[in-house]
Amino acid sequence: MKILMVLTSHDQLGDTGKKTGFWLEEFAAPYYVFKDAGADVALASPKGGQPPLDPMSDSEDAQTDATRRFKLDKAAQQDLASTQVLSSVDADGFDAIFFPGGHGPLWDLAEDADSRRLIETFARSDRPVGAVCHAPAVFRHTQTADGKPLVAGRTVTGFTNTEEEGVGLTDVVPFLVQDMLTANGGEYQKGDDWASFVVTDGKLVTGQNPASSEEAARKLLTFL
Repeated sequence: MKILMVLTSHDQLGDTGKKTGFWLEEFAAPYYVFKDAGADVALASPKGGQPPLDPMSDSEDAQTDATRRFKLDKAAQQDLASTQVLSSVDADGFDAIFFPGGHGPLWDLAEDADSRRLIETFARSDRPVGAVCHAPAVFRHTQTADGKPLVAGRTVTGFTNTEEEGVGLTDVVPFLVQDMLTANGGEYQKGDDWASFVVTDGKLVTGQNPASSEEAARKLLTFL
């Protein structure tokens, strides 16, 4: 069982001068769900190497059991520091693909041709595709074999407009995940803000927010 996790390489929060990147919990929790299930986990990002960490996700009030475990895990830290360059990754040999969030994917992975290539390959070969929080941004341009948006007519979730308002970034982000999924024909659903909420449609798994990351990974595993 081999799972590909794809992280952002983007570290600028629009024109605010602040840093962004991936959200630590959304990487750490799925990483350990997969590892503890015996999966071989490969990591990739558009630029390769160490992906940028959203500093907000490293704050004390954002820590979870998974993030604390990661801070003590030298092997996992080395894995993260040496992600493969996304353009060099072939879908062959992987059983599933999973995208952790953070605001970074809104800028790079949402527009990345290699990310799109991989997602479409996995989806068309009926392999699980998972994304949590802001990472459903990766479905902005993905299509089915007949040219329709990949999420059209499918039940999906992702970071809500009200959650984006809650962190004060509605006018900073290039687009709102909820609005994009809806505009692409997705049957968007949501739970309470900041509570775990995950939906599946076929082998497409999406989680709403950081609290959803572990459940989303567990749902993905059920297909493997």
